[in-house]
Amino acid sequence: MMDITLQNSDTNAVLEARRAHNEKLARRAEQTRATWFPIVLLVVLLALPLLQLTGNYNYELHLVLFTASYVVMAAGWNILGGFTGYVSLGHAVFFAIGGYFSGVLLARFGISTLITAPLAGIVAAVFGYVIGMITLKVKGPSFIISSIALLMIFRILFDHWTFIGGANGLSLPVNDLPVLWAKVPYYYAFIVMAAFTVWATYKIKHSKFGLGLRAISKDEIKAESAGIDTRFYKVLAFALSAFFVGMAGAVWGEYLTYLRPNIYLVILVSANLVLMCILGGKGTIAGPIVGAIMITAVNELFVATMGASELNILGTGLVMALVLMFFPLGIIGTLARKGKLPRILNWD
Repeated sequence: MMDITLQNSDTNAVLEARRAHNEKLARRAEQTRATWFPIVLLVVLLALPLLQLTGNYNYELHLVLFTASYVVMAAGWNILGGFTGYVSLGHAVFFAIGGYFSGVLLARFGISTLITAPLAGIVAAVFGYVIGMITLKVKGPSFIISSIALLMIFRILFDHWTFIGGANGLSLPVNDLPVLWAKVPYYYAFIVMAAFTVWATYKIKHSKFGLGLRAISKDEIKAESAGIDTRFYKVLAFALSAFFVGMAGAVWGEYLTYLRPNIYLVILVSANLVLMCILGGKGTIAGPIVGAIMITAVNELFVATMGASELNILGTGLVMALVLMFFPLGIIGTLARKGKLPRILNWD
C-alpha cells in the first residue's frame, strides 16, 4: 500500500512539474508574440481606400485586394496541407464551386456575391467533405495525384455544362458605382475575409482539433493509436479548407464580372496556394500571409519589367528556389527554428 501511495505521489509530482513547464512556455510565447501588430495592420488596410479621396489609387487597391484573396485561400489550404500534412493540388475545384454558385445566383437573381459568399463557402465545404471521404483513403503521392485528377474531372464537367455557360463562361452584371469606387466593396470583402480566415486558422491550430491535425501530420499511425479519429479529422480539415477557398472564389467572380473554367479550374491556382504556404512557412499562421505577399510582389515586379512571358515565370521560379535554399522550412518556419523570428511575425 505504501508503494502505491509513493508511486501516486511521484506521478502527481511529475504531472505538476509538466503543467508548470507548459505554463512557463505559454507565458514566454505570449511575451514574444506581438498581438498588437495584426490589429494595427488591419486598421491600416481598412483605412487605405480613403486614399481615393486624394486621387486614383485603383492599381494599389487591386494589388492589396488580389493579395488578400490569396491570403484567404492559402490560409485555408494551410489547414489541410500545413496542419494535417496532406498536400492538395486540386483546391481550384472549390475556388470554382464557390465562384459559380454565387455567380449563378447573381446572374439569375441579382443577389450580390458579397451576401452569398458565406453560403458559397458552405457549399464548397459540403463538396469538400464528400470528396475528402473518397480521396483521403490514400495519402502521399497517391493523394496528390488524386487531387490533380479531381481538378481535371471538374474542368471537363464545367466545360460542357451549358447551364453555366460551358467553356464560354458566364457574364456577370457590373456594379453601379463610379470607376473610382468600384473596387472598394470587393476590397473590403477580401480584407474582412482574410482577417477572419487568419483568426479562424489560429483558433483551429490551438484547439484540441488542431492538436489532432498536427499529430496526424507527424505520425498518422501513432495518432490513431492514441485514440484520434484520424479519418474524421482529415475529412473535416478538408471541408474547412474548402470553405475558405470557396468563399474567396465567390467574391472573385463578381469582381472580374465573368466566370470561365479556364480562369478558375487551372492547376496554377492550386500550385500558387502550395507555393505560398511552403515559401512563407507551412503549418504556421503568418506563413501563408508572407508567402502570398512575396509571390504577388515578385510576380508583379517581373511582369512590369519582363512582360507577361516565360521570362516572368522563370524569374519568379528562381527567386522562390533561392529563398527555399536559405529558408528550407519557409521564411517563418526557418526563422522560428533559429530563434530569429521578429515579434511582429510571431502569430503562432
